[in-house]
Amino acid sequence: MEKTALVTGAGSGIGRACVLALLEAGWRVALAGRRAEALEETRRLAGEVAPRALAVPTDVTDEDQVKALFDQVRKAFGRLDLLFNNAGMGGPPVSFDQISFEQWRKVAAVNLDGAFLCAREAFALMRSQDPMGGRIINNGSISAHAPRPNSAPYTATKHAITGLTKALALDGRPYDIACGQIDIGNAQTDLAAQMSMARGVPQADGSMRPEPVMDVRHVADAVLHMASLPPEANVLFMTVMATKMPFVGRG
Repeated sequence: MEKTALVTGAGSGIGRACVLALLEAGWRVALAGRRAEALEETRRLAGEVAPRALAVPTDVTDEDQVKALFDQVRKAFGRLDLLFNNAGMGGPPVSFDQISFEQWRKVAAVNLDGAFLCAREAFALMRSQDPMGGRIINNGSISAHAPRPNSAPYTATKHAITGLTKALALDGRPYDIACGQIDIGNAQTDLAAQMSMARGVPQADGSMRPEPVMDVRHVADAVLHMASLPPEANVLFMTVMATKMPFVGRG
């Protein structure tokens, strides 16, 4: 039986890399993201396996759109074996007292509310399908463990994702729904390029230093490994990072 996955934030970066890896491995994949043109570009990059991909433009902060997304997945594929809760955004890198409530809420809406809405719909579908069960993987980020300077909204939501992962791992047991979290550090994406990792990013001691990055394919391979485990096994937490990035001992 072909397995089916849904990846949010599928129009770029980590989401795109994971979509392509899943398609190459024989999965059917639903692509969710706000920008239709970016989703179609991901499908185009899939080449000959593109017919197994379904692009569904979706704002994960909108409850009705998320419900419609899962309805389309159910109608197109009949079941869902994997949700990769990947969609996320950062806030402006400003002093804590300069963060507006609107900025705080915007980050929380995408990173936490969106993850909850997608996980809830996936849980309901996985619980009701035959055979029952599936897997949810949350993108936690290195910031689920240690913050960067001036990143309170992002860091707070990623710490909350860890709590969501643990609760889902527990509540999913009776229904054969596994949940794990991947915490990613310094993958080479457009976001990393925008942060100017090679030129230097702020450190906890106030300095600016370049940081090493890893190929995003290593992240995709890690997600694929987590996704490919049998139902009786689960990676609850995995950290995949550029080996020499300043994470252990950050601050």
